[in-house]
Amino acid sequence: MARRLLFIHGAGGDLDDRPLAEEFAETLGMTLDYPVIPPDDMSRAAWAAVIRPAVASLSASDVVIAHSFGASMLMQVLSDDPGIAVRAAVLLAMPDWSPAGWDIAEYDLRDRQPTVPLALHDCRDDEAVPVGHLKLNATRLPQARLYEHAVGGHQFDGEVGSVVGSLGRDLNAGRRNGRRRS
Repeated sequence: MARRLLFIHGAGGDLDDRPLAEEFAETLGMTLDYPVIPPDDMSRAAWAAVIRPAVASLSASDVVIAHSFGASMLMQVLSDDPGIAVRAAVLLAMPDWSPAGWDIAEYDLRDRQPTVPLALHDCRDDEAVPVGHLKLNATRLPQARLYEHAVGGHQFDGEVGSVVGSLGRDLNAGRRNGRRRS
């Protein structure tokens, strides 16, 4: 069975994020699983209804990467259902929804913590989700590995190789925690 990359796109990003997802799949040598989440319902419940079965279908050799709002919604699913087991979650440009961030209670993790290893990535030149959100999320998710990229913008232009290069550490992060800036 071919290894799969489950890529969760950002809000309204089903077209914008597809090239990023395809680049990750190609670089990883994996089959891309790219569920499209309709932009007409931005509720947690609507996104979870698509993400939960996709994540639940992953095997131990599969990888999950989520971008922007999709990363936030993946975190909701993983926090709400600790029975869903994934090796690790790679979260790209994830907004912080706490009062210190964008302050939208429906999307805020509050005190919930997922039980899977996490890797948080953002770029200093991201104009959609300021890099300060990376630091806010890292404070709230102290078990996460932190990667701050100098450039790449919101779409991680030129940084896919760097993210993939860190993936081995992220998949084994359950054994030890660490933080890195690149």
